[in-house]
Parts: sequence; C-alpha cells; structure tokens
Amino acid sequence: MNQLNAPQARAVRFVDGPCLVLAGAGSGKTSVITRKIAYLIEDCGIPARNIAAVTFTNKAAREMKERASKLVKGKASRGLIVSTFHNLGLRIIRAEYKKLGLKAGFSIFDSEDARAVLKEIMLRNNDLDTDLLDRVQNQISTWKNDLVTPEQALQMVQSPGEEAFARIYLGYDQALNAYNALDFDDLIGRPVQLFSDQPDVMARWQQRVRYLLVDEYQDTNNSQYRLVKQLVGDRHSLTVVGDDDQSIYAWRGANPENLNQLQQDFPTLTVIKLEQNYRSTSRLLRAANHLIQFNPHVFDKTLWSDLGLGEPIRVLRCANDEVEAERVATEILHQRLGRGIKFRDFAVLYRGNHQSKLLELKLQQHQIPYNISGGTSFFARSEIKDIMAYLRLVVNPDDDNAFLRIVNTPRRQIGTSTLQTLGQYASQREISLYAAAHEFGLQQQLPAQAMQRLQKFVDTLENTRRACEEHDPVRILRELVDEIDYEGWLHQNASSGKVAERRMENVHFLLGSIQKMLDKDEDDSMDLQAAISKLILQDLLDRQEEEDLSDRVQLMTLHAAKGLEFPHVFVLGLEENILPHANAVAEGNVEEERRLAYVGITRAQKTLTLTLAAKRKQFGEVLETTPSRFLDELPQEDLIREGFGEESSPERNKDRASATLANLRDLLA
Repeated sequence: MNQLNAPQARAVRFVDGPCLVLAGAGSGKTSVITRKIAYLIEDCGIPARNIAAVTFTNKAAREMKERASKLVKGKASRGLIVSTFHNLGLRIIRAEYKKLGLKAGFSIFDSEDARAVLKEIMLRNNDLDTDLLDRVQNQISTWKNDLVTPEQALQMVQSPGEEAFARIYLGYDQALNAYNALDFDDLIGRPVQLFSDQPDVMARWQQRVRYLLVDEYQDTNNSQYRLVKQLVGDRHSLTVVGDDDQSIYAWRGANPENLNQLQQDFPTLTVIKLEQNYRSTSRLLRAANHLIQFNPHVFDKTLWSDLGLGEPIRVLRCANDEVEAERVATEILHQRLGRGIKFRDFAVLYRGNHQSKLLELKLQQHQIPYNISGGTSFFARSEIKDIMAYLRLVVNPDDDNAFLRIVNTPRRQIGTSTLQTLGQYASQREISLYAAAHEFGLQQQLPAQAMQRLQKFVDTLENTRRACEEHDPVRILRELVDEIDYEGWLHQNASSGKVAERRMENVHFLLGSIQKMLDKDEDDSMDLQAAISKLILQDLLDRQEEEDLSDRVQLMTLHAAKGLEFPHVFVLGLEENILPHANAVAEGNVEEERRLAYVGITRAQKTLTLTLAAKRKQFGEVLETTPSRFLDELPQEDLIREGFGEESSPERNKDRASATLANLRDLLA
C-alpha cells in the first residue's frame, strides 16, 4: 500500500459500495486491481474463491493473475477467479450445461466455424447472396450482444432484407442447438439468459462471487454489462476500472455509455479518479488532454505527470505517402544513431493495416528490423484449420468440431437439415457424429440420397484412417487431399489464382512438417496422432508467447496499441478520411476517432512524431489530402511543424548532421 498514491490507495480500500475507478492512461490501474484483490482477501476476510476479476484479453488476465499471486501467496489465493469475460461465461456454462439443454462435450464454434454454418443456410434457402455473409454474421452478433432472440428479431424487422437476416438467425440458432454447439457470443448470452430464467441459479452464483472487479469497463457490451449486474445483485460489491477516453471498440459492440449507466443503476456509486500518469512527459499529456476535451464528458479528468516537460511534438508533412514512409524510416535511423536508441524503443502506429505496406518496404531497404503485431498465426489460416480438422478426425473420430468443419469442405451437398437430423440422433444415442453416421438407425430418419452422401464422406475418412496405420501416413494424407480436390476448392473460393496457390503451398508445408517430425523420430515413439498433437501444442505455445522483445521496430494499428507503451512513437496518416476515418466521418462518429488519436498520443513516453502526406495514392489514383482536424485541436505551442511551407533552415540541418556524426563516432569508439 505504501507504493500507491493517495487516490490509488483510496480505490483499494473502498469496499462500502459500488466503485468506479476512472483510470487515465498510464495511471497504474492494474496495480489498483491486484492490490485490491489482496486487500479483500487479507484485510476484509473474503475468501479468494469468492472473488472474481474479469478483463478482455488472455494476456491481461495472465498478467493480473501473476501479479495477484505475488501479493497473496499459498493457500490464501486458492480458488481466485481471474479471467476474461468469455472464460467466466464458459465456467458458468460448464457448471450449468444441463440446465441450458446442452450435453457434455459441447463444441465451441470460432468465427470460421460459424461462417460455414451460416453459408450453408444461406445457400440452402437462397435467401441472400453469400457476398452478404459478413453483414449477416455481424448482425447476428449484434443481436446476440443486445440479448435479442431470433423470435424477437423476427418481430422487430422493418424490411424484407431485415426479415431475411432474422430468418437466417433463426436457422443458425437451430443448427447450433442440433450440433450441441455454442458460438463466441453465446458464452456471455447464454449465462445471462439462464440467470434471467432461473433466479435460483443466479442466486447460487451470486453467493459464489461475493466481490466482482472489472477491468477496461468502457469496453463492455450490453450483454456483458447485464452479466455484471446479475452477478453483483443487491450486494453492490463491485469495483469497475475504466476510461471513457479510451473507448475505441464500438465497431465490435462495446458501449462506452455503460460507464454513464452505472450512476443510474447504482445511485450510491463512488467515483475515484486516477489522474497521475507514470508513463509520459507533461507536454505529451497536455496535448492529449487538450485534444480529448473536444469530446463531451460525463466524468472530467486531467492527466498530469512529474516526469518533466519533455520535447515538443513534431508534425511532419511529406510530399506523398512514399516520402512519408521514407521519412519515418530515416528518422528512426537518425534517432537511433544520434541518441543511441535501440530499435525496440520505436513504435509506428497507423489507423489501418494497409498503411504498413509502403513502410515495410522502406524499412527493408534501410535494413531496419521490425515486427508487425497482430499477424495471422499459421494455424489460424482457414486452409490449415481445414486440413488439421481432417487430420484430427482421422486420428480421433469422436471430434465433433472437426467433423462439422469439414463435412462440407469441399462442398458435398450435405445440407443443414441432414446435419440437424444427424446431430439430434447422435445426441439421443450419446455418441459422436462420426459414429452416428455409421448406424443403421440413422437410415430410418434420412432420405436415401442424403444418407448416401454422408456415408461416402465417412467411408473416405475410415479408409484413410486404416491406410495410415498400414502405409506411409503422410503419403496417404496427400492422396486424401488430392481425392477431395482441395486445391480445386481453394481456387473456387479464393479471390485470385495466386491466393489459391499460396494457400495450397501452406497445406504442402503442413504435411511436409509432419513428414519431418516422423522422419526425425529415432525410437519409433512418434506416430501420426502424436505428431498432430505436437503441432497443436506448438500452436498454443506460439500464441501464448509474450510480445517480441528482440531489437525490432514495432508496427501496429492504433487499436492494437491500446494498453502498450513505447519511448518513441510515430503516428502515420494524420489526414481527413484516414484519421478520422472516412466511414466515421460519414456516420457522424468522429468522437471515437478522436479517442483513437488520444490513445496514440498516450502510448508515447518520451517523443511523439505525427506524419501526413500532401498527396496519397488511393484506389489506383493520386489524391490531394486535407490535414486531420485533430492537428488543429492540439495545443499549437507544443508543436514543431515541418513541410507546411515554412522556409527551410540550413543551419538547423547542419547542426543536426553534425550531432549525428559526433554520436556515431562515440558509438564506434
């Protein structure tokens, strides 16, 4: 507690009612949450098993749990729940699955699994062009997050198009029930619905969670907020930590109004502001405060720092986007040589992933190492997930999730109604889908043609499984890929022939990796199943690795940068229609874009450089740009502008070159 400032200590000790900790960027909110967990256990006598802390990412949950375990050691920390919202929902579902009408071993569909089901429904019904698949999926997700059932959605429709969406939603919901499956949104929605329908179950969980802490509260959607209210009940033992100025996820359902709603739902709410920033210089915070004041606020706060005034913010206007990328690369080299800064201390942030392409080329040309955050894992690629599903099913026929992923990949005209009947039959018999497809009883419930297609699919897999036991398994797997004409399927569904070829190369790489693993096995302990399990584990470990700490410049979107900090930050594309984004301007949602710019500024610890291009190539043509309105909303006395028509200063350029050479000599010496 001695390490906390006064507002932080007050937030930790306050347990007499609902509490909102309004935590500005870099104000030490994680310390408050972890120390409050320790305070609740050690000073308030609440058992760890009756405390839950929830956040939004696995990484944040891991960090929180590690820090809490250092403060509360041994048996005292046993049973403490520190997890994401979705993991908490899954914990509830696993305990109450029978009450939800699920059977043991239910599947959880990821986005790709859900898309496959939706696409099949749309093709079967001919309701809508499958080009609208993303819109349908997003709309269903929105309905689920707003706790709207398919039946309610059908009652709310106001046009034929909306009715088509709602009918697909109904078919999708029925398909999930038949498959004994849940999607990502259900992990919150189903517990909320269960608590609403069965108050006795909710009361039991309220006894289980006697104190609830919520991190990044501004990012909660409607269903998550409802779950919080249900778990807290009348006890009001709740601490939420959030910052309305960093709410940048409305596009995925987050509702910053939930912070405002707290005051109405909890009239005795106590608000504690954390305004001291431990990350950035005073000048950077002054710029951030000045910018965000252009947004309306229910809760006002002003960040401050005792780290000194710091350097002015540089605004560089370049002739075009190529010059902008070149300038950023040379600035990084100049600062690294001139100040002896490591590459890993630089971050380049941008509004959209497309902005990184030119920059990558320039960094490569200057031999500057870099790392792009948010890159797609090899195992997350759809073609790898498809082939891995075939492999999983070959070695484990009871893997229903794998079965559902590939039963129509490539398409075999096995319709949703067939799969629903199969799912219901398997559920009644309490066997896997694969096993059910072999049973005589299923033939009594399916048309002959549907049964024939299903039988052909499982026979193909059964033959492959047996052949793998008797012959070279990788050769047999390659023959399977050829037999199902997976390459033809890729060409049918890819945007171009080159894309399909790259995806097929990934498939060959996967099979080649399995071959190498089997070839390197010296004591014959590695079979096909062990090789596949090792690949899956390798993927899980890769995903759990901490951020790349090697000496590389970090490139990422502004959204991905939230929660991170870097000594030296560049933000690209300070232009109208980029930041703020054109869609946000058209929709009248500039406030969230301003919050995004605020997040970018507050990532910087020491220096901040903002760049823009006078001309930018977009959609095949070169367009003149307009500087972002956000530049005018910054305190002008804290900015140094270059490239806005001011006269160049030969003396300044000479001094800069001399300083660089002097520092380079020192480094070499």
